[in-house]
Amino acid sequence: MTALNTMLHKDLAGDWVERSKKDNILLFSELDVLLRALDRFFNIENLTSSHEDITTRNFIEELTTARDAILRVLGTLEVVIPESRKNAYWFQKFAETKLLNTRDRDAFRENLYKQDTPEKGLYLLYDSFNNLKGVIADIVRTGSISYMGFLNIGHMISKEIRENRFFNPFLRELNPEFDVISNAEISSIVKTLDAREIRKNISVIYIYLFRFLRYLSFVDISAQRSVSLNSSLIVLILLRAEVNTFQAYIAKVIKKIKVPELEFFLKSIAYQFSMENRRVYLQELRDVHRRRSTPHFRGKIENSHGILKNLTEQSIVQLTGFFKPGIKGEELFASFVTKMQQSVRLREDITALHKILTLLETRVRRPETRIKAFESIRGFMLYFESFTFRLLRHDDYEEFFQFFNEINSVKPDMLKEDGFKKIMEKVSYFKIYLEATMRHIDNRTELTGRQLDMERVENLLRQYL
Repeated sequence: MTALNTMLHKDLAGDWVERSKKDNILLFSELDVLLRALDRFFNIENLTSSHEDITTRNFIEELTTARDAILRVLGTLEVVIPESRKNAYWFQKFAETKLLNTRDRDAFRENLYKQDTPEKGLYLLYDSFNNLKGVIADIVRTGSISYMGFLNIGHMISKEIRENRFFNPFLRELNPEFDVISNAEISSIVKTLDAREIRKNISVIYIYLFRFLRYLSFVDISAQRSVSLNSSLIVLILLRAEVNTFQAYIAKVIKKIKVPELEFFLKSIAYQFSMENRRVYLQELRDVHRRRSTPHFRGKIENSHGILKNLTEQSIVQLTGFFKPGIKGEELFASFVTKMQQSVRLREDITALHKILTLLETRVRRPETRIKAFESIRGFMLYFESFTFRLLRHDDYEEFFQFFNEINSVKPDMLKEDGFKKIMEKVSYFKIYLEATMRHIDNRTELTGRQLDMERVENLLRQYL
């Protein structure tokens, strides 16, 4: 047994973790994000459920999301831990139960729990998350877990994360390994700021913003599998907590800065994040755990990702423009979409929506054509939800959301005379709302002097009619 202990100890004491970090920097960054997200996920204030009696609610859908995030953590660890090291881990598990006596088993576990090397820290993370996977999988199979049970699981996960000496993401508020200003142009601008206090605070604000982009890079908007979608959802929920921290930091900075123009500008950024935070978590992702089985679940993830990514990039461009007027978003981000481009797209798509509703009114006069007409409008609405919803103002979102829900809820038997009249009344009222919305969009500064591209509108309509 001494030889076995010696072999395992040597395996644990290797320097393979540093080599793996160099080879898999993105995966270790993803691990950092997932561990943060799992910790924040079990705070009920970060979830997007409507207010209801949480003591009687079944949290099985939330626990399923956590399980899938744990599976993604384990999948990441499976890649960053070399095959020979994973074999050593599983041999250790076999040895503990079949080969070692109680005394040797205690000695081995005590040596592992010392966490005096990064290798032991990574093994412990792998070990604890494998155990959590088994426990949570059994609970999920029962189909029910209480609020207190959900919290208790969260405390267990948080304890494992925070007691890890080498891979606890909360050891430092800012981790220089991952939290950096990943743009040379912006770094050079920050270094030229004369006032030391302003330079320090602006650097931290930039780091927060680039941290958000790092988090968002691990939201897989092309995913179809539930594990990937739920893992992406848990990262978005992490961002809710992070944005709140970011806003609190800006509020603290504003009190210190004695430059009125900069103070006003930072308040503007904080306000934009406040509005879009509400839009994503109180509108787009509201009760998302109760709608995971709907075909729109992936669209909700994609729209939320688009809203937050656009907001973050726009904020970075605006902040950089404050210190270096004239700089363009395209110089900082390869795929940057300007406000003008967004307004053009929104105006064209709303115009197309208005026209398709007008055509709908003329094509539903005969009962036999109504079903096909409503299929056309639903096809266009699916396009609008997937690509245009994220461009709407916070104040407009609810009107669009409710109308789309009502049209998607129309059943064939509702297209008879009495029910049909009520549906068409709603269509007529929504058309009036669209007309008011288009007038507001036309008044946007970035659209001054730009004519509506009716050719694109007509091409878009032909795809759905």
